[in-house]
Amino acid sequence: MRRSIRLLLGFPRDVSRVDSIIASCDASTAGSDSLTLLVIDTDPGVDDALALLLAWGSPGVRVEAITTVAGNVPLGQCTVNLFRLLALRRPEPWPLVAAGAEAPLARPLKTAEGYHGADGLGALGDWPEVEARPGPPGAVELLVEKARHHGARLTLVTLGPLTNIALACEADLAAMRRIGRVVAMGGAVDVRGNVTPTAEFNVHVDPEAAARVLDAGLSLDLVPLDATRRATVTRAELERALGARPGPVATRVLAFTRHAFAREGGRLSLHDPLAIGAAIDETLMEWEPARLTIGSDGETRRTPGPPNCRVAVGVDTARFVRLLLERL
Repeated sequence: MRRSIRLLLGFPRDVSRVDSIIASCDASTAGSDSLTLLVIDTDPGVDDALALLLAWGSPGVRVEAITTVAGNVPLGQCTVNLFRLLALRRPEPWPLVAAGAEAPLARPLKTAEGYHGADGLGALGDWPEVEARPGPPGAVELLVEKARHHGARLTLVTLGPLTNIALACEADLAAMRRIGRVVAMGGAVDVRGNVTPTAEFNVHVDPEAAARVLDAGLSLDLVPLDATRRATVTRAELERALGARPGPVATRVLAFTRHAFAREGGRLSLHDPLAIGAAIDETLMEWEPARLTIGSDGETRRTPGPPNCRVAVGVDTARFVRLLLERL
């Protein structure tokens, strides 16, 4: 991060001290076996924002790094949205940030502004200005670096199209296979899709990347629409929970979710937050091994053969929603 971002978002003016703090992050986690170490790959729209706030608000969880990928909105806007959320929440420790793929592997980008708003975060028009300048390194390099360093202690959570993950596997498959868990929100296995009758958005945007990741031999846990459609929250529930602890975060969450609540008739599906929940506590979910393949439009199909992932087929909805509302 450059000095202007540090000053704008509240870092100390002593740049050398900040760099020392960032450089010590890996060392400080090396002996903390109780920590859940997360790297999050995201395309910040509304539910991504709730997912990030859940991760930052969870005790015993350290978000080591966040990478952005084009999906809900173009890559540049995704990265701006991430810095908006960082400025709002000011998590400690501050994660490393890297920008990734601007487009899917083999097709034009499809976005979802109709659901998330023109800017991906409710089209409020009054977000404070931020200077969104991610690292070097880029997303692929950062993902591989974290995989090499942390190995089995690391959980990678993907909230958008799998483009960055496919490219990281291409760059260093052995390192990516050492990651303890890869928890991916995506797919519609035994239920109807949300962009076509058979396809969920993240997989539909980049089916080639999803197919590569499924075939990569990762320790992959898939959180598809089969589970996420069972995890919902009403506007009244969110207002009641956040009203008990008013402040800038609560005010902004209620504002940027308004558009999505209106699109969903007052009940919001918690797709991406559920993936974070599954990464933090896998007992929130019921899992089954499966072998999946990806069709050309993003259809997620069961096929015979040895499993290439675990699929979340059930969720303890009440426990998860309670956890989310307590930690936002």
